Amino acid sequence: MTSSALYTDHYELTMVEAAMQSGTAFRRSVFELFPRRLPRGRRYGVVAGVGRAMDALRNFRFGPAELDFLRANRVVSGPVLDWLADFRFTGDIWGYPEGEVYFPGSPLLVVEGGFAEACVLETVLLSIYNYDSAVASAGSRMTLMAGDRPCIEMGARRMHEDAAVAASRAAYLVGFSSTSNLEAGRRHGIPTAGTAAHSFTLLHDSERDAFEAQLHTQGRGTTLLVDTYSISDAVRTAVELAGTDLGAVRIDSGDLAITAREVREQLDALGATGTRIIVTSDLDEWQIGALAVAPVDGYGVGTNLVVGSGHPTCEFVYKLVARATSADRSAALAPVEKTSVNKATVGGRKYAVRRLDEDGVAEAEVIGVGARPEGDHNDRELLVDLVRDGEILWEDDLEAGRRRHRASLAELPRDARKMSLGDPVIPTIYESDYASGASSQG
Repeated sequence: MTSSALYTDHYELTMVEAAMQSGTAFRRSVFELFPRRLPRGRRYGVVAGVGRAMDALRNFRFGPAELDFLRANRVVSGPVLDWLADFRFTGDIWGYPEGEVYFPGSPLLVVEGGFAEACVLETVLLSIYNYDSAVASAGSRMTLMAGDRPCIEMGARRMHEDAAVAASRAAYLVGFSSTSNLEAGRRHGIPTAGTAAHSFTLLHDSERDAFEAQLHTQGRGTTLLVDTYSISDAVRTAVELAGTDLGAVRIDSGDLAITAREVREQLDALGATGTRIIVTSDLDEWQIGALAVAPVDGYGVGTNLVVGSGHPTCEFVYKLVARATSADRSAALAPVEKTSVNKATVGGRKYAVRRLDEDGVAEAEVIGVGARPEGDHNDRELLVDLVRDGEILWEDDLEAGRRRHRASLAELPRDARKMSLGDPVIPTIYESDYASGASSQG
């Protein structure tokens, strides 16, 4: 087991130290992980990383190595080190399940427990949710534009090696068919795919020699990369060697729409009408959308996917929204909130439902503050139990998440499918149980 305990900002532990000194460290508290807004122009976001976050919580243990580091660097005192040595999260966590869509203000994760035990989870939870959801949100737009054509995730070489595995997982969650990353395949059971790069062609004395070698080992169903030299010459050679049973050709440069049409015409003229065309080369959701009318059979997506297509973080925050007035576990929770300019928060424990019309189309994200929203028969509950009394309940898998994502997308109004810049496709409405009344956020 690799500990996740030091994926923690220094100030979280110094806050715990000071709170222990003031006698407030074990007051029952509610933290909330949420987005203040969507990335500019986005109409929805996608929740990803729930399974990874639960794994991180399971491994959040301060062993000898972690405690020795904290002691040697005098991060905290002996009493805090003693507390950390026995650390186990004992509280409750609710959250949106993986694959669900979200909107501004959505309470994606609600963490309730003693202040100290909930506080120290902030950084690890934010780092997982912010990155995984950024990739999933971008990937969802890409698969939406691709329609029935498969997308292959191939961004490992553009990202930190561990982040690349997380990106593969998030992409598969939102509909990518496979990944080039073998570790993602091993760790998460994602189908893997890949054939050859330009270096393989350049290694051989001729393109013909390279194609012959690849066909000999991988069979006629393989995908041959045809743009190392002349594309038309390569396509002709590929069909000569593999016959009309050649699986696919890949184009990785140039004007992909024009080149794909030319290659399709050439393949058809050579009798290879069943040979597919796969395109790569810095694709994003807009380019995939533009290629919808081109004779393309699949997309390989790398850089723009793993950096969130221009938005590498979702700007999620983790804030204290309620706390007890004493260390007594039976003490009532009082809402607390920030009033900082542009960083204000809404105090109080949150509940969330998706309000649907009579046809099952989403109308609003309704957030109850202090109590569940008063809704109608079409409201769909969004928060599920993830952890109860420290026991992890989450047992979902990626296939369930993929199904959930398809269902939640299908529930949104048609404008969610637009790639043009726009506002969130449904509003966020707050229904408050506190004296301050209700507020709303678009």
